[in-house]
Amino acid sequence: MDKASARDRIQKLRNELHRHNHLYYVEARPEISDFEFDLMMQELETLEKKFPELSDDNSPTRRVGSDISEGFEQHVHEIPMLSLGNTYSREELKDFETRVRKTVSTPVEYVCELKYDGVAISLTYEKGQLVRAITRGDGVVGDVVTANVRTIRSIPLQLSGDGYPERFEIRGEVLMPLEGFRKMNEQRSAAGEQLFANPRNATAGTLKMQNSALVARRPLDCYLYSAAIKDELFNSHFESLNACRRWGFKIPPYSRLVTSMEEVFEFIDHWAEKRSELPFEIDGVVVKVNALAQQKQLGFTAKTPRWAIAYKFKAQQVSTRLRGVVFQVGRTGAVTPVANLDPVQLAGSTVKRASLHNADQIAMLDLREHDQVFVEKGGDIIPKIVGVDKEKRDGASAPVTFISHCPECGTELIRYPGEAAHYCPNVYGCPPQIKERLNHFISRRAMNINAAEATIGQLYNEGLVRGPADLYTLKYEDIIGLERFAKKSSHNLINSIAASREVPFPRVLYALGIRYVGETVARKLATHFGSIDRIRQAGVDELTAVDEIGERIAGSVTTFFQDEANINTVEALKEAGLQLEIRNEEAETGTLLEGKSFVISGTFENFSRDALKEMVASNGGKNLSAVSSKTSYILAGENMGPEKLKKAEALGIPVISEDAFMEMLKG
Repeated sequence: MDKASARDRIQKLRNELHRHNHLYYVEARPEISDFEFDLMMQELETLEKKFPELSDDNSPTRRVGSDISEGFEQHVHEIPMLSLGNTYSREELKDFETRVRKTVSTPVEYVCELKYDGVAISLTYEKGQLVRAITRGDGVVGDVVTANVRTIRSIPLQLSGDGYPERFEIRGEVLMPLEGFRKMNEQRSAAGEQLFANPRNATAGTLKMQNSALVARRPLDCYLYSAAIKDELFNSHFESLNACRRWGFKIPPYSRLVTSMEEVFEFIDHWAEKRSELPFEIDGVVVKVNALAQQKQLGFTAKTPRWAIAYKFKAQQVSTRLRGVVFQVGRTGAVTPVANLDPVQLAGSTVKRASLHNADQIAMLDLREHDQVFVEKGGDIIPKIVGVDKEKRDGASAPVTFISHCPECGTELIRYPGEAAHYCPNVYGCPPQIKERLNHFISRRAMNINAAEATIGQLYNEGLVRGPADLYTLKYEDIIGLERFAKKSSHNLINSIAASREVPFPRVLYALGIRYVGETVARKLATHFGSIDRIRQAGVDELTAVDEIGERIAGSVTTFFQDEANINTVEALKEAGLQLEIRNEEAETGTLLEGKSFVISGTFENFSRDALKEMVASNGGKNLSAVSSKTSYILAGENMGPEKLKKAEALGIPVISEDAFMEMLKG
């Protein structure tokens, strides 16, 4: 193919891929299968490599991000990104209306919009192409985060249709849907990483990451809600939003055009009640004068527009009495303070406990014994103490202090530089750490041994199990007769332990509980090195050469294998017959399902759901727990949940059978 033909074909592929990407991620109505999409993407990648002079920063192939780390430059907003005036009062909304009507003599319409709890962003387009993305910053100057924003699939890299200005800005909010946030925190927890406090913090942290390839793997989304167009193409804000929707932007479907403050209050009341049903967090409602001529007439103060105001919801907060603070020790040795509270109703559930996170949080709250405290539910739905009612404080009450020694084993706690948590360093002698590592080892996604946490605690307390390898020396005679162990339960446990010897190597590696090594990292390490011995011998440079393995993970892996106790555990597991290297049939697979995600639901004739999930993962696919627009296929068995099927049909997601899935694995 000559250069001219390649240019034509490349442009045609880019246009088609942009269109299908918009249909999938914005409109949730795909027209083609993932397989067809992937074929076009592969052809485009091949042509771009063959003709690098035809490269384009806005090509669909750039969605995956780059591993090159660059500092963020700053850029001046051509039109300042002013903040909105905030109010929690309906009276102030009425005052806002009065001020508007004093200036504007013609009838006024308002646009009511949700106030998204994310990170404000400004996107600049030239000739329909995304050229720059800037954070709000101080409203005048913001950070350029274009490379990271290009990875957000709901943001168009090139616009659709026609009629858009030669050059313009559009503003909106980058946010993280709750489902993606929870799943990401679950993965971080499994890897021993610190959890994000809420979706907004996670979004802000992600946008400022220096590696856009990592940003591409975070579940970010973006709603656009304000076109900053100097040449007035439209008469109203609402009209401009409809035009932006036609051009391919993801414009929120929740906005409403109203003609009175009474209708504004109806909108506020509706979402104050229904906001918990949204798939993302909001913290209020924004009210804007609709007519652009009226906006111009109203103008701005030094800091805010006079034609818009934000009504903020009061946080879902209650007051209750602090009974005391206990300190819990986790699998990694991190010590977490937890407040015990007088039971109180909050957002539909009874709250008895709340996280205090760390010593810094306790000090910041100036928490005292038996304080009357204010409790909220954060973005991760975990109750947290956000303040103290000091007017109700007993003047003689003593401050709550963070402990200096482990509450379980008495070892002096340590705090690593740059970390907020305190840790018990007695890794192999602290009972809760040992029990939690054992519980992680037997968990369904690891060794899948059929035993409850209470069982592990009992086996530990009886002196029968002190580490993972001890499970494989257990005999029926050791456990029969123990509390809750009859003949059947004893046989079931022994048989389940025996069956776990066939668990594939990547899951065994994950089960070892190496800090920062979650399921995905364990699979990449296992696939790359092939055996536990090769991983053990690898240095930091060899480890960081593996995709997604940074210095922190590499350092954790090398530290793990420098510990004699860990080496002894691995050798004992070898002797017990566990899979500590990739088997031939596993090595032959890997990328067949790469880029595809599956929701598996129902019961199947030939395989368990866990076995099917393992097949998906071992072939490079992703397993999802819930149906969304990002789901590639529903693998459906008997008695599939009707709600999942209904949602799949609404989103146009292919539903395949067990047989069809097996055919897919044949390539």
